[in-house]
Amino acid sequence: MQAGDVTASSGLVWVRSDRPARMIVETSATESFRRARRHRGPLLGAGTDFTGTTALRGLPAGEQVHYRVTLADPDDPRRTGEPVTGTFRTAPDRRRDGVRFLWSGDVAGQGWGINPDIGGFRAYDEMRRLDPDFFLCSGDAIYADGVIEPSVTLPDGRVWRNVTTPEKAKVAETLAEYRGNFRYNLLDHNVRAFNAQVPSIVQWDDHEVRNNWYPGQILDDPRYAEKDVDVLAARAARAFGEYTPVSTLHVPGGQGGQGGHGRRVHRVVRYGPLLDVFVLDMRSYRNPNSPNRQADDTTGILGAEQLAWLKRELAASTAVWKVLAADMPIGLVVPDGAANFEAIAQGDPGAPLGRELQVAELLRFVKHRRITGTLWLTADVHHTSAQHYAPERAAFEDFAPSGSS
Repeated sequence: MQAGDVTASSGLVWVRSDRPARMIVETSATESFRRARRHRGPLLGAGTDFTGTTALRGLPAGEQVHYRVTLADPDDPRRTGEPVTGTFRTAPDRRRDGVRFLWSGDVAGQGWGINPDIGGFRAYDEMRRLDPDFFLCSGDAIYADGVIEPSVTLPDGRVWRNVTTPEKAKVAETLAEYRGNFRYNLLDHNVRAFNAQVPSIVQWDDHEVRNNWYPGQILDDPRYAEKDVDVLAARAARAFGEYTPVSTLHVPGGQGGQGGHGRRVHRVVRYGPLLDVFVLDMRSYRNPNSPNRQADDTTGILGAEQLAWLKRELAASTAVWKVLAADMPIGLVVPDGAANFEAIAQGDPGAPLGRELQVAELLRFVKHRRITGTLWLTADVHHTSAQHYAPERAAFEDFAPSGSS
């Protein structure tokens, strides 16, 4: 089980069963579950790989909420499984109450999986001990294109051992294989303990489908029998929605450059008066990877509709801090092959071109609307860095450095 998209008064609880069941969630202010409130959840079945999410509403702000999930036989509600319990804190409703959260991304990538010799994914245990209010998973929550071998010989001759599953023995193409990639991470006891204590805000990037994908792409990769990335993205999006506690909205498939996967990932999670988290989707609406130097680019990396949505939401936000959870960096140059670029920047020191035009438009909007407190967070490139942007050093100067860092 896992909680996600928690606000001052609401949250989501996700669970997976091993058979058809009715999901029932109880919430309480105490671990004893005295005066528990009951929330009737969905029926779990094969259509969702026995996963389901229940929305909790009317929760008290700034409080520790204990929840208990029970799975009941759909035909005989008196027959139930053993209940499992978890907890999370709702967002505070006062500015003086601080918020602490962690962010990272890229889970089980490059063939490094769950190693039982070192205790599995120990980073999750360290994060759990910090007891943050929530965890922002900035994409690449799985590596659907990353095979996990039983062992890897290290440069010094030692052998790294991986827990393996059939779904991780090849690149994911089928819905079952994408689902299996999400289940793989849940095999780790550190991940499960973390999920029972810390709610998450989850977004996706490329490896939930395959490396550097974009809508309309046709693969030239012998590992894939299915070459149409839109088909793969639709299957991946379904698995993503089934295996993460995400308050996504369903939209007609194929609209807005979404490659037909029919699921909206971008959203705002309002974590009290101090913080709004703007979860971006830099995959579903982007144009193809290219040299990225076109002088006119309305699609960019966000798409016109998502950019308009982001402007509206930023302008309406009253939060002190406005975190833009970007699954790709806005300033680092990320190549895709010899001539094309995967992210936004392409290294040209002149005026904005290509996907840079959308970011310039957004930064201009933030400045002229006097929107303060914006902070961009991302993962993707597997190293830690902090970026500062100064107008006096740029070819494009119509932005405020204090407004976007």
